[in-house]
Amino acid sequence: LPNHVIYAFIAAEDRRFFDHPGIDYQGTLRAALNIITTGKISGGGSTLTQQLARDYFLNRKRLFTRKILEAFLAYNIEQEFSKKEIITLFVNKMFFGQRAYGVAAAAQVFFGKNIKDLDIAEAATLAGVLPAPSNYNPVRSPSLAEIRRNYVLSRMRELNFIDEQNFQQAIIVPVLSKLHGTASELSAPYVAEMVRIAMIEKYGKDATRDGYKVTTTIDSNLQQAATYSLRRGLLEYTQRQGYQGPIAKINIESLNTSLPFEKWPEQIRLAIEELDDLAVLRPALVTNLNFDNSANIIFSSGQRSELAWNSIKWAKPYGDIGSSTLPKIVDDVLAPGDIIYVMLTTTGDFALAEIPQANAAVVSIDPFDGAISSLSGGFDYNINKINHALNKGRQPGSSFKPFIYSAALKEGNTAATILLDAPVVMSSVELEEDWRPSNYSGRFYGEQRLREALVKSMNLATVRLLLEKIGISNAIKHIKPFGFGDNNLPNNGGLALGAGSASPLDMAQAYAVFANGGYSITPYIIGSIRNADDQIIYNNSNPIVCTHCEKNISNENISNNLTLNQSEEYGLELENMVDIIDIYKPDANFSPELFSDINLAPRIISKQNAFLMQDMLREVIRRGTGVRANRELRRRDLSGKTGTTNDYRDAWFAGFNNDISAVVWVGNDNNEPLGNGEQGSRTALPIWIELIRDALKNTPLSSMPMPDQMVTVRISKLTGCPANSDETDDIMFEIFHKDNVPNCDEVT
Repeated sequence: LPNHVIYAFIAAEDRRFFDHPGIDYQGTLRAALNIITTGKISGGGSTLTQQLARDYFLNRKRLFTRKILEAFLAYNIEQEFSKKEIITLFVNKMFFGQRAYGVAAAAQVFFGKNIKDLDIAEAATLAGVLPAPSNYNPVRSPSLAEIRRNYVLSRMRELNFIDEQNFQQAIIVPVLSKLHGTASELSAPYVAEMVRIAMIEKYGKDATRDGYKVTTTIDSNLQQAATYSLRRGLLEYTQRQGYQGPIAKINIESLNTSLPFEKWPEQIRLAIEELDDLAVLRPALVTNLNFDNSANIIFSSGQRSELAWNSIKWAKPYGDIGSSTLPKIVDDVLAPGDIIYVMLTTTGDFALAEIPQANAAVVSIDPFDGAISSLSGGFDYNINKINHALNKGRQPGSSFKPFIYSAALKEGNTAATILLDAPVVMSSVELEEDWRPSNYSGRFYGEQRLREALVKSMNLATVRLLLEKIGISNAIKHIKPFGFGDNNLPNNGGLALGAGSASPLDMAQAYAVFANGGYSITPYIIGSIRNADDQIIYNNSNPIVCTHCEKNISNENISNNLTLNQSEEYGLELENMVDIIDIYKPDANFSPELFSDINLAPRIISKQNAFLMQDMLREVIRRGTGVRANRELRRRDLSGKTGTTNDYRDAWFAGFNNDISAVVWVGNDNNEPLGNGEQGSRTALPIWIELIRDALKNTPLSSMPMPDQMVTVRISKLTGCPANSDETDDIMFEIFHKDNVPNCDEVT
């Protein structure tokens, strides 16, 4: 560390550093007097050694016990280490903003220099950052960084750490707002943590510092869409639930709020500065309320803004689901001195907001190889590090029903099979009392076709389907290969209603089977790994879906009129393949050498089963609980299913086309209800829609073609039987396997 770097931090943080034994009694006395006069613990009074003790061993809570521990630790540190060692530990521990921890990292990030190359102005800039790293760093706010730098330079001059000439030269140097070195192109902390854990499991605890370069499967555009859609959905949910009040309150009655922010009392500035930005939320202080029901606010950077009434009037009392309690004036919601969170809107204005109580997960995968294309495990990683996309402890509710219906098709039922939607009473040794499931509407619908029961998500019909036409053991045997473990599948009637457990990633994997035509795939997030010498040491080799690789594919599948002779004429050279890639689709019979090393995904349901499930779940989008997706996205290739568990504890939407399988979950970590009416179609579906809007923008429709051996038959909506030629009322077309068309006795 150059001397001028050391002196800059001492001037900024602790001018008596070389004289005190770890505790500055003068500073402590000032802090004590402030406590006596105000009754509150405020900032200041801590030596550089005390700050080091706090950041290594304690926390930043303003408690008397913490201050006492801090003092004892500081004294012990001074006994064990020299002053130079202490200042070295200090500057290498501190956070400087922009993900820079330690002065060496900060020098690289802000100036693109090594420590030894820093000049006096740059050293003073770094020292000035520490009181509020997120706001005083030169990238975030060059003007505030310059004010802080000049203060540090003045202190260095007063303490004779620099002479007048060096001071004058340093103070005229402009502060440049520029980020040096590698910048983060994409924020995906939940993904990064998944990769970190996987690398440690694979290469040991030193994996994070051995120079590995990991390429993930994440699509940056889709990841941004996932993060945006999740946060937007949770913030909309929060507004429906009502406002819980300010983060904190400060008495500013005697404060002249028109003064520049840097001249405000330190304890007020620290109250805002110590709050971090979270996701899209920024902390701000309410300074004034206006006659037009707007509110003036100020940020820790000193920036001032205004909240219009339109951005405040949503804030009814928390938990009140009625609209009659909406506030009438701004005083019903805010008061001067309130510390609140706000967010920037698409119009460039700020709006009142707050941290959502609920959390959510969004995950999407490629149905044909399991590559995870986007994953967001919560609102903000800094608030809650639980990756909810991997949380297996939640019930999927009705979003699980498609797997029951797929099992029904496997057992010989058809989309026209008649089910009885009527009360069910079930006794079981696993249940403490008789089980009486009900429909969400509280009604019974009588006899219904299987397709209709799925589209309308009829609970009672689904339970009867499981118990009477499939059998629990048969259903479990059919469903397990979708990716569910034994412990996640209850051995009772609750299986029909999704009473087991699954993570959002589990559900995305399972729905991918319907999307890809019936194959089991395994999700993965690491595509390849390079070592410090840039050599590839790992390439993912998970099973992939390759219909053209199956041995039973004939040369007829060389599509679009490209004959065998034409294929031979073109040859298989790469430069020729580029010219005919859209029309040349070889299979394993014709070109086995192309497919010899491919790890093929196993088929677990027939393509006819997958096609029928796609088709029935498209009906859910067209006219069922997912109809909002049809209205907003206007695509005919989307299939999906909502899910809502008892008391609105979990809200789900799982959906797909042939190119993507995506799942959204919303719920509370403590398993408390989300609130009345917060079901899959209202809470989870809007998040899914926003994700899919970006994922499939400007892409062609992509759905599975009708397989061989499938036929379309006119049937009666009431009986599910093939209709006579003279029947015209209540007639529809239904799809069947040619060997499984209903043969009703009453039809001659």
